[in-house]
Amino acid sequence: MPKRNLRALNPERIPALPAGDGLPPVPPDRLTPDMVRLRFSQPADWQPEPPLGVTLVDRPPACAAVLVPLVVRDRLTVLLTRRNDCLRDHAGQISFPGGRAEPVDADAAATALREAEEEIGLPADRVEVIGSLPVYATVSAYLVTPVVALVRPGFAVRLDSGEVTEVFEVPLDYLMQPDHHYRHAFEESGQHGQFYSMPWEGGDGRCYFIWGATAAMLRNLYRFLAA
Repeated sequence: MPKRNLRALNPERIPALPAGDGLPPVPPDRLTPDMVRLRFSQPADWQPEPPLGVTLVDRPPACAAVLVPLVVRDRLTVLLTRRNDCLRDHAGQISFPGGRAEPVDADAAATALREAEEEIGLPADRVEVIGSLPVYATVSAYLVTPVVALVRPGFAVRLDSGEVTEVFEVPLDYLMQPDHHYRHAFEESGQHGQFYSMPWEGGDGRCYFIWGATAAMLRNLYRFLAA
């Protein structure tokens, strides 16, 4: 079956439907560093979201990992990046720091920490890895492990401009509110697919369209913390 480059999709033009599904937000008292840490040390029973996408590239799957950085401020925030428009995969998209696993990496956490330092200058000594979410299969044929961590603020951001053009933060409680989640359905190369989005307007009025794999992993984080 023919595959098509992801650049051909314009996700913001694909009609959106609310994906709140009557689900409640994660209570604020569960969104503190101590409670998030506790939830990963004592996880409840939960089910990740079923895969929504279809594989749109023709290549063998590759292992990868991303860091889901929860920055410890007055209220936890999620650090996100905007990828360079010139990249082959997921160009210009909002994403977590991360990338393909390398032979030097001992595990998924090592991959996520190495990539975060390379992409945005986040030193490992400011990161407390507290757990991981289920592997997520992307439409670009990556098997991604989301590694969740608490991050002490105050590090100097140093962008690898070939990979990342911007870093920003979104309050965790905003992303853990299902009324801010949307679901989009599309047909591509004769296949039907869906994806989540979580649009965010920053304090400077800029709009960030969080979608695809990043939004799906955040939806799984919601399921995990809400369980």
